Amino acid sequence: MPRRLDPEAAIGHLDRLYAAARALSGDPHLAEDLVQDTYAAVLSRPRFLSGSDELGYLLRALRNRWRDELRTRARRPQPLSLDDGGEPLRATTPAPHAALDGQAVLDAVHELPSPYRETLVAIDVLGLSYAEGGQALGVPTGTVMSRLHRGRAKVAERLRALELAPASAS
Repeated sequence: MPRRLDPEAAIGHLDRLYAAARALSGDPHLAEDLVQDTYAAVLSRPRFLSGSDELGYLLRALRNRWRDELRTRARRPQPLSLDDGGEPLRATTPAPHAALDGQAVLDAVHELPSPYRETLVAIDVLGLSYAEGGQALGVPTGTVMSRLHRGRAKVAERLRALELAPASAS
């Protein structure tokens, strides 16, 4: 039997949803906008959940908002730098004081291909179970486990490349 989404319970997931948005977008300001847009849409009218908890429902809504954002960006012309028209340079290593900061981990998660990134966000950032993550992502539990394993390996590889994680024992 469907139950109504409790706005108070939904707001209780704000921090976790922000972490998920941060990992998806890679930009703290865009993450704030995504979370705000998600909550505005979800809380604008009564929502009914069928067998899903609030967090899973909110994750699906956030993913949909993120995909809408990506589609919108793809339609817009990309501005060029006034200096040389090239890509701005990105630092590849964080400052020493931020070596093991969660920021570097979230950046590594953001760089993953979409299926791995969304799976890591659902399981590791939001803390959903494999079954809940599979339901939220619309894939079987085995697929969640496989993507999670590969995604974690890619994040660890990236952190090792940045010298933020110990070298793997071979």
